[in-house]
Amino acid sequence: MTAKHVLLAVASAFAITLSGVAPAQTATCYNCPPEWADFKTQLRVIKEQTGITVPPDNKNSGQTLAQLIAEKANPVADIGHFGVGFAIQAKDAGVLEPYKPSYYWNEIPADLKDPDGAWFTIYYGTLGLFVNVDALGGKPIPTSWKDLTDPKYKGMVGYLDPASSFVGVAAAVAINRALGGSLDDFTPAINWFKSMAKNDAIVPKQTSYARVVSGEIPILIDYDFNAYRAQYQDKANTRFVIPREGTLIVPYVIGLVKGGPNNANGKKVLDFLLTDKGQAVFANAFVRPIRPTAASPEARAKFLPDAEYARASGIDFRKVAQVQDAFIKRYLAEGR
Repeated sequence: MTAKHVLLAVASAFAITLSGVAPAQTATCYNCPPEWADFKTQLRVIKEQTGITVPPDNKNSGQTLAQLIAEKANPVADIGHFGVGFAIQAKDAGVLEPYKPSYYWNEIPADLKDPDGAWFTIYYGTLGLFVNVDALGGKPIPTSWKDLTDPKYKGMVGYLDPASSFVGVAAAVAINRALGGSLDDFTPAINWFKSMAKNDAIVPKQTSYARVVSGEIPILIDYDFNAYRAQYQDKANTRFVIPREGTLIVPYVIGLVKGGPNNANGKKVLDFLLTDKGQAVFANAFVRPIRPTAASPEARAKFLPDAEYARASGIDFRKVAQVQDAFIKRYLAEGR
């Protein structure tokens, strides 16, 4: 660089300082889709409260993990948002950096965070049936996993692809357990998927909220928060059903990408997501915030009664992470 270039650079920097214009503050999040858990509002509130712009991103958990691994030598993202099974794999792959938000870390239950701080739960949902009643064409609302295999629902049932989405994996785990299987034996789930393939199941790879609201997919295996959003926010004639055989509670987690280009901003975003304001956005989007005091009585009143949720429970997600690749291989070979 010549002396002339140096002088021009210094003059430019001095002019920016005088003008008060600072570089834009950004952080890149993989898998922060605006239609999911109302990240549209969450990203807006993050900008308002922290000054940091986080662009929306429509990757799913599996795509996020694959991208982070592909970019490991030269990270692009600062934050990764995952279903917990993929977060455990991300830690094992060395793409997450330990970070424990100082103010609220101790409020997160031990089984809902990585002990080293690689990831932690920000909210959780309950899997069940997201039903567009009008799109059923007069057919009864299904009440069980087994109901979905009935030929009267042929071509009407959707579930996210287990090969690429954590929602799909979690649904398989829930169905398998409900039908008598275990994490060591996915045969009941594989048989169920075979039946669903014969029943012309719809298998999208991405969040399909709009397709249910429009009636294109009358029944989707999805989380309670999407069904409640459709019913109460978008005023669609939809219902959420917790299957009679039981279902799964699933945590969604976030972590700091190792070597991300905007590390400090990434930490600030993670801090904010655990604050009352950040958690309230999730609660108002009908998800269960990891800090339950952030949910208003009005938000809680829109959920099904506690007696219904008694059929939902957690599972050993670390073991889920250990077995999910083997399950996916079997699903691809036998379940489609």
